Amino acid sequence: MLVLLLLLAAAVSSPAPAAGDGGGALPVLNPISSFCNTTAARRTYLPNSTFEANLNGLFAVLSRNASASGYAAGAFGAAPDTAYGLLLCRGDFTGNDCSAARLASSFQQAASSCLYSKDVAVYYDQYQLRYSDQDFLAGAANEPETAAFNMNNVSDAGDVAAFDALVAELVNAVADRASNATRRYAAGKAGFAPEAMTVYAIAQCTPDLSPPQCRGCLAGIIDQMPKWFSARVGGRILGVRCDFRYEKDPFFKIPNDMVVLSPLPDPSSQGSSSSSSSGGLWIVAIVVPVAVLLLGFLGCFLWIRRRRRRGTVSVPTMSMEMEQVLKLWRIEESGSEFSLYDFDQIADATDNFSDACKLGQGGFGPVYKGQLPDGLEIAIKRLSSCSVQGLMEFKTEIQLIAKLQHTNLVRLLGCCVQADEKMLIYEYMHNKSLDCFIFDTEKGAMLNWDKRFRIIDGIAQGLLYLHKHSRLRVIHRDLKASNILLDREMNPKISDFGMARIFCSNVTEANTTRVVGTHGYIAPEYASEGLFSIKSDVFSFGVLLLEIISGKRTAGFYQYGKFFNLTGYAYQLWQEGQWHELVDQALGEDFPAMEVMKCVQVALLCVQDSADDRPNMSDVIAMLGSEGLTMPEPRQPAYFNVRISSLAVSSSSFGESYCMSNVTLIEEEGR
Repeated sequence: MLVLLLLLAAAVSSPAPAAGDGGGALPVLNPISSFCNTTAARRTYLPNSTFEANLNGLFAVLSRNASASGYAAGAFGAAPDTAYGLLLCRGDFTGNDCSAARLASSFQQAASSCLYSKDVAVYYDQYQLRYSDQDFLAGAANEPETAAFNMNNVSDAGDVAAFDALVAELVNAVADRASNATRRYAAGKAGFAPEAMTVYAIAQCTPDLSPPQCRGCLAGIIDQMPKWFSARVGGRILGVRCDFRYEKDPFFKIPNDMVVLSPLPDPSSQGSSSSSSSGGLWIVAIVVPVAVLLLGFLGCFLWIRRRRRRGTVSVPTMSMEMEQVLKLWRIEESGSEFSLYDFDQIADATDNFSDACKLGQGGFGPVYKGQLPDGLEIAIKRLSSCSVQGLMEFKTEIQLIAKLQHTNLVRLLGCCVQADEKMLIYEYMHNKSLDCFIFDTEKGAMLNWDKRFRIIDGIAQGLLYLHKHSRLRVIHRDLKASNILLDREMNPKISDFGMARIFCSNVTEANTTRVVGTHGYIAPEYASEGLFSIKSDVFSFGVLLLEIISGKRTAGFYQYGKFFNLTGYAYQLWQEGQWHELVDQALGEDFPAMEVMKCVQVALLCVQDSADDRPNMSDVIAMLGSEGLTMPEPRQPAYFNVRISSLAVSSSSFGESYCMSNVTLIEEEGR
């Protein structure tokens, strides 16, 4: 439902200066529209309240994260004063334009304009924000929406229907492209010959939406076009989750891969007789069937060529057990962002699984890099045909994928199953895994403290989503440096959910006779009693945090003073007031001492021996984002002054190219 209609002719019809197709948008400092919900006393907060403090923490975190990737969403603070927020920059509004300072200023301006409102949405020309005391992130609702249109019309009334049809076609084509793009953003243009006009359009969704969710959201607002925009040469509908805009002049930075429909004819070809139009129809009538036949022959040729390249590869039947796995997925997860890939597709993408495409050998089989025909780069985990654990991981990831959508979780795009072949298809992460950097002297220098802190915060946000904000409560059980993947912008994404366990919302812990995880990261109550909970993941996060700060592995063939584990060493330094000796030498002397010290304290709180003493991830995020919050003194960590059995270093389950880490442990005996 549209809650606000703004007739902002100047804002809509006056695009930023542009030079032909190379134009770019200039910053707009004033909001297009804002929505302040103060309909009830409970939707307002008091000055200097806990909720206001949480809001300020949320503003800082979201502004910092969105400036790096263009999008950020999350929660800050503990219930009942948790603040939820979302920030999205337009797809072409990146770099210095989408700066943390500007975004933070916009949040503060919104808070000042919507005095003490707990539920606020503000739409700028190049970015939008929302915050609330309610968890609106759990769904995909697009409200509040706002519409605005250009006051100018097409000049000839007889062309209105044709113009409206062209705009609808363009907006839908751009929406199709955006919903399948990684960043959920696309742009396009179309020529309107009767008035020698070019129409420009963009569409965008928040990146956490799946392609079907994004396209459904855009369809919902595109369907409202006849109501608002008939004959208008420009218009837009903005919502929290998706939006679109079109104009007769360029108003965005023109990308190389934009959608192009109905290009205007060359002026030199104008003025021909009507017979040329008739002749054109004859040409189309002849060319189209011929083109179809040629495409058919080409398709057959490529298919035969591909089959020959496969050699003797046949198409065996799928095993009964795998049929049951996929049947379960189709029943429970239909409509999710998940594809069943054909074996030939994956073989083509990897040059028939060539060594040149092999990333490494993981615990469950080889990992390959591939590229699909549309240019999408993927990582393929080819599970070993004789691995029982591989099959279990395969089942777990398929059953979880539709329920986990977050910017700090790696996306599983689909799977491929053929007889004994079982492959999981992931988005490709260009900077591999975190352990490639923090445990490497040269690469570690590439991660200054700001980047490390952003990685820490992203991991924490991903864990909070798993523990609290996803459709199900999920315990990862194998959080470690090699399972944190890094995208082009060094944003962290938690991966490998094959060991994860799903909890019902009213269950907080469980017991198992099958302990899984990695030495050095396993919580003591889990290792000794098989008891795991969200606090098990918190323990692993604390260990990982110490590794990011120090650049040292937690366990293995290493000795830190009299300790054989990093937690004991860090705790001793903390007690002696020498915590700075823990800091990675790759950071040099240029790091914010108070912030690093706070992170060391948070890490030690997370690795305390008693699970009850450890904070939950909501508390962790609150502590990491606070400036003056008083935190408790850490108690003795698990495994303090006790040597941990060392395991031979092995590749992670994502492959050697994602660097080396401790091997995943699977304990079969009961405890």
